[in-house]
Amino acid sequence: MPQITNPNVAQRQLLVGKALVKQDQLGVIAVGGEGRLEWLHSLISQNVRNLQPGQSVEALALDINGHIESILRVTDDGEQTWIITERTSADALLLWLKKMIFRSKVTVTEHLADYAVVASWGSAVTEPSPTLTWTDPWLNPAPGGHRYGAQPTEPWSLVLNVFANTDASTLEANPAIEWAPQSALDALRIAAHRPSVAEVDEKTIPHELDLLASAVHLSKGCYRGQESVAKVHNLGHPPRRLVLLHLDGSNHLLPFVGDEVAIVDAEGQRVVRGRITSTEHHHEAGPLALAVISRNTPAEAELLVLGNHEPISATQELVVPLDAGKIANLPRPGLLGRPRS
Repeated sequence: MPQITNPNVAQRQLLVGKALVKQDQLGVIAVGGEGRLEWLHSLISQNVRNLQPGQSVEALALDINGHIESILRVTDDGEQTWIITERTSADALLLWLKKMIFRSKVTVTEHLADYAVVASWGSAVTEPSPTLTWTDPWLNPAPGGHRYGAQPTEPWSLVLNVFANTDASTLEANPAIEWAPQSALDALRIAAHRPSVAEVDEKTIPHELDLLASAVHLSKGCYRGQESVAKVHNLGHPPRRLVLLHLDGSNHLLPFVGDEVAIVDAEGQRVVRGRITSTEHHHEAGPLALAVISRNTPAEAELLVLGNHEPISATQELVVPLDAGKIANLPRPGLLGRPRS
């Protein structure tokens, strides 16, 4: 299994579709039964009632207060609905799904040990043929979604390929295939403003990461956490916001995940406003990071990343703007700026 060791080369090989990345952190759950789509539709944040075979959508499992518990990558093959999710949250997700079956004509099957997930760029792997594929919809907001920030300008063409273990072994044994490290994929993800489970903690709501664009249908029926999602979107502001940081590379340092992000106030004091959630060196843009910071941190403020290293200066590129939310107060077209009732 040839490994690409140069991080810049690995990113470039990914971008031209000449490298793959193992996704050992992901596992697979299958939902079967004739009522599976209607049942899932009532539980998760995305509209999957009319999901067509081969279609890919992203969804969230939320708690009652709208906090993210799991990120779900969902597709259907006409007989089963497949969920690709992080192994760290899979057991809790499985337990919840099985508790919610009641009298519904559905089955929930855990396949964490039966399949392997491999990432490709731009198109699916063709040999061996995967059991299923999922194409990330991040750059094209789903119907019923809402993007707070600007459309990302960097490419993001992730495809997840799910293989039975025997086929995955065949793929790994192919000497013609090059494998890139996860860090190469993360560098491209950061540049494309693409949040992942790395940006999620126990307090995260979808609005903070701009996940209403790809993973939430704002006009579908009730699901757990929906009231909180609607309230923040229509009447409030998320307390935090995702930001891309361009890091000063003069000292050749990358911060660590969890490092504090601070501003310097008028008195010269460092005031912590958030934390680093992902960081990598991009092959063109240099050192980058995603951070979750307080919403009211000024957009023009220069930031300092503080940790077990020299302070690193950083400038912001907005992912979620400061005014995200309060959509109900925006003027209707043609009503001369009158607020919605």
